[in-house]
Amino acid sequence: MEKAHKPKKVFVQGPISPDFVAKSIASHQSKTGIGAHAIFLGQIRADQKEGGAVTGIDYTAYEEMAEQAFHDIREAAFAKFELTCMHIYHSLGLVPTGEISLFVFVSSPHRRAAFEASEYIVEEIKANVPIFGKELVGEAGQHVWKENT
Repeated sequence: MEKAHKPKKVFVQGPISPDFVAKSIASHQSKTGIGAHAIFLGQIRADQKEGGAVTGIDYTAYEEMAEQAFHDIREAAFAKFELTCMHIYHSLGLVPTGEISLFVFVSSPHRRAAFEASEYIVEEIKANVPIFGKELVGEAGQHVWKENT
């Protein structure tokens, strides 16, 4: 029987800092059964839109539904891949271009499982988690709702 994992809080306000990412990595040095980590960082691009360049994304979510979706994705990934641990963080609120809005960190005894789980998790998040991004465009405060691609 698969071990059930307790739900974890995923959302952070604003950008995910490089310092937060580094501390997360450093905290795993004592876990000597891990042979591989795979890390995905989603960064805000300055895409060109009608009206100018994207200056940031303002994220909102149906938080309770989203937290449940994240938990379901975590459980499915643990069942599908040989993972030691997994961490997922997603921003809410404004994230300026160049900053990180999604941090997925998976650890496994072996690299293949870490790579495959990371890709699986990111694709599942994009397809199934009710998070909405309003791309801020140009200096006039225009916006465009982001499509998950």
